[in-house]
Amino acid sequence: MSQRRILRLSGPDARSFLQGLVTNDVTKIDQGSVYAAMLTPQGKYLADFFLLSDGDDVLLDVAEDLADGLFKRLSMYRLRAQVEISDSDTQVSRGTGPAPSGALADPRHDAMGWRLYGDVSGDDGSDWDAIRVAHCIPETGIELTTDSFILEAGFEALNGVDFRKGCYVGQEVTARMKHKTTLRKGLCQVEIDGHAAPGTSVTIDGKVAGTLFTQSGPRAIAYLRFDRAKGDMQADDAIVRMINPG
Repeated sequence: MSQRRILRLSGPDARSFLQGLVTNDVTKIDQGSVYAAMLTPQGKYLADFFLLSDGDDVLLDVAEDLADGLFKRLSMYRLRAQVEISDSDTQVSRGTGPAPSGALADPRHDAMGWRLYGDVSGDDGSDWDAIRVAHCIPETGIELTTDSFILEAGFEALNGVDFRKGCYVGQEVTARMKHKTTLRKGLCQVEIDGHAAPGTSVTIDGKVAGTLFTQSGPRAIAYLRFDRAKGDMQADDAIVRMINPG
């Protein structure tokens, strides 16, 4: 499990502050954890995270590598909002077996199991790469990078964006991609015969068709240009085929 940091947002404006910044509807935290992202004004990915209620406060569960940058970004937007942002000593553990008391379902997909917030970190040893590849679920810092548009990364299927909640940073670009264009590129599941390192270019007839990411057995996650992802493609010495091509 990648290292996580939990930020605490407290104060009377904590929820409304986040509601105007993140891709999902913060009010849903009263029913469980919420998966969301923060974007640039141009609609590019900055960070993805889980939000959950802790009394009147909101906890934000984010990858350690992104935590400092997200903390600064949130602080920059705080202005006159009555909200305080601080580090929490809360830890997170996760698993796919029977959920312990107090655990919250991972909102991205049933196969991702549960997350438990408390005094202990870690996981139950589940094969997370296999689960992610089977359901095309991107991981922070691997498939999800600062070049990403969240709809190309599958955020709609992962319950990570709400198109009815109103404005947030990057909302205009995201809404336009949803309603006015057909996605020409995106993450998808591929069959792979052989092995290639994450980040390897996928090519066909000498043209770059995309990038290979996480592999588990004979399948992998790749970011592909759909107009070029036809038939057998190459990733180093491996052969790659898009599953269920459009």
